[in-house]
Amino acid sequence: MRAITISSPGEPEVLQVTDEPTPDIAADEVLVRVHAAGVNRADLLQRRGFYDPPPGATEIPGLEVSGTIEELGADVTGWSVGDRVAALLSGGGYAEYVPVPAGQLLPVPAGFDLTEAAALPEVLSTVWSNIVGRAQVQAGEWLLVHGGGSGIGTAAIQIARHLGVKIVVTVGSEKKADFCRELGADAVINYREEDFVERVHEICTHDNGSTGADVILDIIGAKYLERNIKALGTDGRLVIIGMQGGTKTEINLGWLMQPRKSVSATTLRARPKDQKIAIVAEVADRLWPAVVSRDIRPIIHEAMPLADVVHAHQTLEDGANIGKVLLIVDEEGA
Repeated sequence: MRAITISSPGEPEVLQVTDEPTPDIAADEVLVRVHAAGVNRADLLQRRGFYDPPPGATEIPGLEVSGTIEELGADVTGWSVGDRVAALLSGGGYAEYVPVPAGQLLPVPAGFDLTEAAALPEVLSTVWSNIVGRAQVQAGEWLLVHGGGSGIGTAAIQIARHLGVKIVVTVGSEKKADFCRELGADAVINYREEDFVERVHEICTHDNGSTGADVILDIIGAKYLERNIKALGTDGRLVIIGMQGGTKTEINLGWLMQPRKSVSATTLRARPKDQKIAIVAEVADRLWPAVVSRDIRPIIHEAMPLADVVHAHQTLEDGANIGKVLLIVDEEGA
């Protein structure tokens, strides 16, 4: 099969199309013939040598795909060969075929665009597992999400709206600001022109007179840690899911203790399989009906052929994208 492999850690040019063996499947897995694969910042980190796959996972990058089931494992029930699916992966999405635990599949209904479906599994699972599973956000609370124009950001805006959560996002351009407002963000902060800590306390007000975000979903990491803590309100919860701004810094624990603020950090890829299956089940139950009804929709910046993977990574690194970047693996697929 055709697949994208990494010749050595480095710039996008180290990505190459190679011929790899079609993978075998375990008894609880299906083999998916990939139509499209999502490109995520975790892939960029892996390419640079900073984010190794979990033990036992393939070195081929790619954390989400859409496609059709080609083969069923011996213990798989409830699915059939030919079913259209989207899937959350631990790796292997940049290839013509990928094995997937059956519990990490989402059904793609007839009439739903198979390319669009590839833009959903990772962002929906990431946002849901962190703002609901980790931070326990509640309807009426204020959620701050950094990178409002990203795949995570555009998904978070729609999920927040679906849950009755008020959301403010940060962006780096007026084009992204306008898009986020149209998508449903309650407020938008241009971090290049405004102090987001000050603006959050102006925007996120509460009936008891206090201010600050109840939950923050952060992709930046160390660079924003102090400011994120200051942007939280009393009992606020910060969840860090990215390291674009580094991994090491210092904080004053007093900022957390008296106002009862908390900080946690997670990755989805490294979670055990049973946790991923549980997350996908929650997404299927709580969010997928809204996807089918188009209340939550995939936001796609660009879809390009698998052979253009270097351009795909450069696009994401440049940061000009609004929504997801996709690779089309099966250009003749439905």
